[in-house]
Amino acid sequence: MSHVTGLEEKARALAEVAEEVARCRKCRLWSSRTNPVPGHGNQDSDVMFIGEAPGYNEDLEGKPFVGAAGKFLDQLLGIAGLRRGDVFITNVLKCRPPGNRDPLPDEVEACSPYLDRQISIIRPKLVVCLGRHSASYVLSRSGVRVRSRSGGTSISAVRGQVFKARFEGLAFLVMPTYHPAAGLYNPKLKEILMEDFASIGRVVKGIREGSILI
Repeated sequence: MSHVTGLEEKARALAEVAEEVARCRKCRLWSSRTNPVPGHGNQDSDVMFIGEAPGYNEDLEGKPFVGAAGKFLDQLLGIAGLRRGDVFITNVLKCRPPGNRDPLPDEVEACSPYLDRQISIIRPKLVVCLGRHSASYVLSRSGVRVRSRSGGTSISAVRGQVFKARFEGLAFLVMPTYHPAAGLYNPKLKEILMEDFASIGRVVKGIREGSILI
């Protein structure tokens, strides 16, 4: 997969992905969505956040993390010393599953090439996975094998850890944590998320200062 450089080239390449997502009919989700949610943010960021799938509010507005979980994410970004304008945010799935159910394997297979291209365009130095499905896809796709007895990636087993990953010739770090929505209903997970985002802030600072090598 070829890489693009320069802000204008990156913006154009991401716009092409968004246009393809809007026309996509590769899985069943296009028929029930209101709007596709390709992703939003700083196309030249060194930090990329990847959730699982759009929810109700995201489907209405066409942007990721705009509901209650999005407001909490904004708070968490502040803990990490970041703002929305500093990062790029997207999901594994670009269309909302009915009833906010979990992504199905064939939906991930159909939609994930769009995410792969976004990663290659943005070239992040740190990818933060928000939730189990995001962590499972990104870690396995990046050559990191972390398996639970059930055969999937347990978010509780990997959250807060830093993994070195390679993807289509890119090298970057991956940090999984819980989805912000989980912290809205579970005070314990809210505390863990706050701790993890403090760690994310330290990792970002280390990357930018050169004390953490990729």
